[in-house]
Amino acid sequence: MIAKSLQILEKLQHTTGLFSASRKDVKTGYNLCWIRDTVYAAIGFEAVKNTATLTKAYHALLNILLKHEYKVDWMIRQPQPKAAFRYIHARYNPLTMEEIPGEWGNKQNDSIGAVLFKIGELESKGVKIIRNSSDVRILQKLVNYLAAIDYWRDKDNGMWEENEEVHASSIGACVAGLREISKVNDIDVPLQLIKSGEKTLQKLLPRESETKEGDLALLSLIYPYNVVTERQREQILAAVETRLVKRKGVIRYEGDKYCNRGSEAEWCFGFPWLAIIYRKLNKPEKYAHYIRKTMEVANHNGEVPELYYGNSDKYNENSPLAWAQSLSIVALA
Repeated sequence: MIAKSLQILEKLQHTTGLFSASRKDVKTGYNLCWIRDTVYAAIGFEAVKNTATLTKAYHALLNILLKHEYKVDWMIRQPQPKAAFRYIHARYNPLTMEEIPGEWGNKQNDSIGAVLFKIGELESKGVKIIRNSSDVRILQKLVNYLAAIDYWRDKDNGMWEENEEVHASSIGACVAGLREISKVNDIDVPLQLIKSGEKTLQKLLPRESETKEGDLALLSLIYPYNVVTERQREQILAAVETRLVKRKGVIRYEGDKYCNRGSEAEWCFGFPWLAIIYRKLNKPEKYAHYIRKTMEVANHNGEVPELYYGNSDKYNENSPLAWAQSLSIVALA
């Protein structure tokens, strides 16, 4: 399944290095590139030590940010008003690297945290992502951008691109990103910038936000970000497993309206995500359980879809989902 998943994932990468969220010919809009999805897609190649593909993906993300550096500068220089269009966009044309215009829940601070986190972590592991002074410059500006928007109290759209709230998953991604990128030479991260995020995170957890308690997005704070205490981790896992795990996947949160046909859609990547976490916690029985569930939701082509409609065996058009395919590789590798 690892070999098959890698073949499937490779087909989603463009010559630029960016990944489509799903098939390049899908009509749902998932042929486009999301910053976050490209980070998560690249994790699969990291797991099998394919540094060439991994490096190409991060260079592509840096190229996007450099292309739109003027927006970053504008926000740093003049943080108010916090209009959605002024934020670093979530979606891009994977070939031209142009922003996709229009409102799309573009305030997604976790995606910036994700980029900082993985580049910082990879550099610490000896995988050279940073090419030159331009890359250092834009990474420093991303740190300054998070400071300018007061990320620790900024109401963003979160991982699910929905209502504007202060999201624990977004703040945790930024805290993790700032911690990791601070280890890179020539990048200055004020300690107070990290502390501010940590303080808010402790107030919010184990909730995701004011309106959401258990949420699939909180798994990111365990893996890959590792920014929770042991008690918080157990609380998050208990909420996910008792309230959100279903037969074909994990619902994002109770009452989720996206692709809801009478009940919440069941997201496939929840299974490999839980498998990864339980492997890291050295709980082989739990790990084996979620690996089996992951393999069960793959279709006859070995593709891991985005989701199954609630209480059904029908998955939606976004198959494979790059993010889900990649986490499956990490879980199995």
